[in-house]
Amino acid sequence: MWTVSTIISLLAALIPVAAIVYQFRNPPSVASTDAEKEEEDEKPKTIMQPARTDLAPPKDDPFTLEQLREFDGSSTDKPIYVAIKGTVFDVSHKRETYGPGASYNLFAGKDASKALGMSSLKEEDATPDYSTLPEAEMKVLNDWHDFFSKRYNVVGKSFMRYCRRLTL
Repeated sequence: MWTVSTIISLLAALIPVAAIVYQFRNPPSVASTDAEKEEEDEKPKTIMQPARTDLAPPKDDPFTLEQLREFDGSSTDKPIYVAIKGTVFDVSHKRETYGPGASYNLFAGKDASKALGMSSLKEEDATPDYSTLPEAEMKVLNDWHDFFSKRYNVVGKSFMRYCRRLTL
């Protein structure tokens, strides 16, 4: 018959074994402590694509606005280019976003800086002249330029670059 002291002795011997088995089956993450897990939970979740680490060095090949139109996605033999503030980006790897019939095809094959600054999808706003944008919309345009710079290869510069005039 089992006595209370025998049962306690057995349990005392089994508890360390159970702890080892538990640790073996549920190893702690090397890179995540409780504090790191809390930090991850506090970080805002984003649907934006992450910045790329494999971008080619930027090029400064010149493009006229007319030449840029050839890269609107209508030909599968050519890449898709979007220009922002005169910087031409290759967005070909996002054909589903910038290709014909896609949600942002309006920006393909042109410098639509004004529309990006205004957060507009209207054809009449898709022009390179952003000189009339107020400060808040300039910030939006600059944010888009930064976003593209971190995710798409720079393939050139467009000739018809409009800049804000400095008033002295």
